[in-house]
Amino acid sequence: MKTLVLGVGNTLLADEGAGVYAMQFLRDRYDLPDTEFLDGGTQSFTLAGAIAEAANLIIFDAAQLDSEPGSVRVFEGDEFQDYLLSGSHSVHEIGFADLMDV
Repeated sequence: MKTLVLGVGNTLLADEGAGVYAMQFLRDRYDLPDTEFLDGGTQSFTLAGAIAEAANLIIFDAAQLDSEPGSVRVFEGDEFQDYLLSGSHSVHEIGFADLMDV
């Protein structure tokens, strides 16, 4: 079973790159078997294949969650889908809801 660790964001826009930096931190410090690390940038439909092939998916991204700056939130199962469908706005090329539909 392969786990995909996906870092999302634009490193040129300050804290918007937090997801990419978090993914790089893990990749550079830990040798995790059966784990692929991927810089998803600002997302595109080209990520659909990698996501579909993964048995497990971990996504790091900056988001406005009505909490203190630097807070970390874990979404599991339906909670992630509910968040995607809540109308949250994405500054990326496409939103996760659209990407997951592919």
